[in-house]
Amino acid sequence: MQTLNPAPTASALFRRATRPVVVGDIVIGGNAPVVVQSMINEDTLDIQGSVQAIRNLHSAGCEIVRVTVPSLAHARALERIRKTLEDTYKPVPLVADVHHDGGPIALEVARHVDKVRINPGLFVFRRTRLGDYTPEDIAHARFQIREELKPLVDVLGEQHKAMRIGVNHGSLSERMLYMYGDTPEGMVQSGLEFIEICEELGYRNLVISMKASRVQVMIAAYRLAAKTYDALGMNYPFHLGVTEAGDGEYGRIKSTAGIATLLADGIGDTIRVSLTEDPIKEIPVCYGILQALGLRRTMVEYVACPSCGRTLFNLETVLHQVREATKHLTGLNIAVMGCIVNGPGEMADADYGYVGKTPGMISLYRGRDEIKKVPEAQGVEELIALIKGDDRWVEPKDESL
Repeated sequence: MQTLNPAPTASALFRRATRPVVVGDIVIGGNAPVVVQSMINEDTLDIQGSVQAIRNLHSAGCEIVRVTVPSLAHARALERIRKTLEDTYKPVPLVADVHHDGGPIALEVARHVDKVRINPGLFVFRRTRLGDYTPEDIAHARFQIREELKPLVDVLGEQHKAMRIGVNHGSLSERMLYMYGDTPEGMVQSGLEFIEICEELGYRNLVISMKASRVQVMIAAYRLAAKTYDALGMNYPFHLGVTEAGDGEYGRIKSTAGIATLLADGIGDTIRVSLTEDPIKEIPVCYGILQALGLRRTMVEYVACPSCGRTLFNLETVLHQVREATKHLTGLNIAVMGCIVNGPGEMADADYGYVGKTPGMISLYRGRDEIKKVPEAQGVEELIALIKGDDRWVEPKDESL
């Protein structure tokens, strides 16, 4: 008689093995949960406005906050921003975004933040190409990069702080465009050059990003980077994002298409959804992506059928009622199903189920087991009673306090 193998069970997503990088009190990579980031819009010279924006983001669940530092004055302002946060709120992991000719700015800001983000295409060595790049040109460029990068690497290394090598598809250097074209390979090679220099200098507190505004390019670049870097033993954590995703529904769809695809591949250790909106609106999208993939649990997971002719109650209204009554019970899975035909099977992974049994009657489930039948008018009340009886109920916080 043939012995059948047991059916496979659902499990957590495979994740690419990466080295841990510490940013303030947050760990990116290793076995740490995927980290949520965003960036304030305020001018960093506006100390109070920046502090309030950082507080708002952090309170909403943003674990690392980025600010821009286009000048030395902006870099120096971060000292007051950090001090004000510590005095009036709490320490928040901060990242400084450094762009054009960023050497002196990066050196100053490294004293006040937990991570510095540089763009390889803009950090050093830019020119208007008058002809082909010779091997001597390329060697000289690498020498210049090393000379500009070394002081920053030394400071960050001494203070045990991190750096993000943030490659952007839209700002590859002329050398990379000349050698590799406007391609994912050019993005990967741009990052590789900076990684190699950092490793030559004995510095490995690195996070890498390969952002693009086109989802296909972004996905291709990260996949190629993972393959290329891992083959070289460069198992650095990746920061995922679709840059300039836009706003509204499409901006969210575009970001999710890129970020979630890579996370499902096991690629990605920290994420930022870039919306042309108030940055605080990015945070629910990030956590929604992570929750949907089973990578973070920050809310109740609701399972609900789309409704059909068999549905025995107004599914949209009842789902809203159930959600409003239970949305604070983070970690639970609750199913709301319109009829008995698919209900018990489709909600098999739920902790509790609310299923239309017959007209006017509801069946309540604990897992796969039907517990009781109750009148529809008492359905939500009886669901709460069931959860309380299992000692899994907590009172919602008073938001007015």
